[in-house]
Amino acid sequence: MSNLTIEELPLPASVDSPEGADFVRAIEVGNAVEALSFGTPDLAYAPDEELSDFHNPHQPRRMWLARVDGVVVGSATVDWLRDDDATAWVTCLVLPDFRRRGIGTALADAVEGVAREAGRRNAISYVASVGQDGDRLPSPTGFGSVPREHGDTRFALARGFKLEQVERVSRLALPVDGLADRLAAAEERSGPDYRVHRWIGRTPERFIDDAAFINTRMSIDAPTAGLDEPEDVWTAERLVTEELRTERTSPRRRMTVVVEHLPSGHLVGKSVLSLPPQTSRAVQQYMTLVLREYRGHGLGMLLKLANLAYLEEASPGHPSVITFNAEENRPMLDTNEALGFVPIASEGAWQKVL
Repeated sequence: MSNLTIEELPLPASVDSPEGADFVRAIEVGNAVEALSFGTPDLAYAPDEELSDFHNPHQPRRMWLARVDGVVVGSATVDWLRDDDATAWVTCLVLPDFRRRGIGTALADAVEGVAREAGRRNAISYVASVGQDGDRLPSPTGFGSVPREHGDTRFALARGFKLEQVERVSRLALPVDGLADRLAAAEERSGPDYRVHRWIGRTPERFIDDAAFINTRMSIDAPTAGLDEPEDVWTAERLVTEELRTERTSPRRRMTVVVEHLPSGHLVGKSVLSLPPQTSRAVQQYMTLVLREYRGHGLGMLLKLANLAYLEEASPGHPSVITFNAEENRPMLDTNEALGFVPIASEGAWQKVL
């Protein structure tokens, strides 16, 4: 395509800077594509929210733009953990009217090439789809599937990616009926050895070490099937620094609920919601984890109910909460379904050896 250009976008310092216009356009294109993939605009992030993540020093991200006649019609990103030399995550998003013209191939070549040149051994890409009709490509885990004839499925297979896992995307409509009574019942079930704590923004000093430890465990305890997902080590220093950075650069707020095991004095579970500044927008469930050693006490349900109650108290009016879970993670899916979460889309986790 003679009028197609592919170029890396220098990341702007802010979306309001003169060089921020292309970044804003790229995020708008990405949101439009993902709204079709997920079947809802609820997962859209504003450009200033996205820019904060691009400047994460522990997982820096780079972006390439595809222009046709000078207009941005697609983008691709690549990122990896600063302390890991094996895995890269890649995305490739092209507006529907510009597909099947080689644009996706050109973008994918760019980001995969950068990952390969940086010595990464494999690339992981997450691709969403809606609907259950037609022939399906099953996950090798035995749980979940993706549409075999979907354009993104054919594209991933043609580029040498292998489907490793399927995640369920679920939505909980707010508000939740009977929340106070359900939370009280969950607290009674978990028993007197556990106590809930909660906060918005920075982690209280007494919980920093334990909160960082749980973040690390999240990277290795959550089901990852055949994906070569690296351990993401969080130290107390990293947690403090990252919370200060996001407080300064992102308009989103993080609402955290933790469970303390009173006999040991340590945190054993954590749940985080990410709140956009507008209450008209959906809330994202960032993580919920109970340490393996403390499962079986209903702490996952306790964490989620406590965070929903906190949300209703501190920031009422949001329409929904969106969460992602591996289809083989039946305990967490059971919890979500009991809360009222309903499936809205599937997301295939694809991996390619570079």
